[in-house]
Amino acid sequence: MESWIELLKILIPAALVVYAAYLLVRSFIVRDLELKRMEVRNKSIETVLPLRLQAYERMTLFLERIHPHNLLVRVNPGNIPARDFQQLLLSEIRNEYNHNVSQQVFMSSQVWELIRNAKEDLVLTINEAAAELNGEATSLDLSRKIFERYLAKPDAIQHAIEQVKQEIQQTF
Repeated sequence: MESWIELLKILIPAALVVYAAYLLVRSFIVRDLELKRMEVRNKSIETVLPLRLQAYERMTLFLERIHPHNLLVRVNPGNIPARDFQQLLLSEIRNEYNHNVSQQVFMSSQVWELIRNAKEDLVLTINEAAAELNGEATSLDLSRKIFERYLAKPDAIQHAIEQVKQEIQQTF
């Protein structure tokens, strides 16, 4: 019996020392893993942040380029039939959108939805304005009709730009 007590006198302190060493090593490993996670996260931020900012910049530029005030002036080739001008405008919007569609991965789905809705709203406005014109209407007539229709409702493009800016501000 006495040998058991002597054995316990040795084993209990040894077990306490092993347990303390385990806790110490475990805390070092956890801290090291957390540091590595933070390092990977920081490197990720260094890589992704410029790409996100560039995406916001490109989508703001897209929205500015398709705004009727800019689009109609930039794309107007002169006095052509309204139907041809309508197709030219829709093609320009589609090309701009397709060029920038990959930027959606860098922004929230809510902001991307606003951007898409603003584009679709403009396409709808152009098509509705063209439908109101007769066959002899010119690009100037269509431009005037688009401005009238666009000014008669809330500016979806400007709202989308404001939301993009707000999301950028939340990033910083």
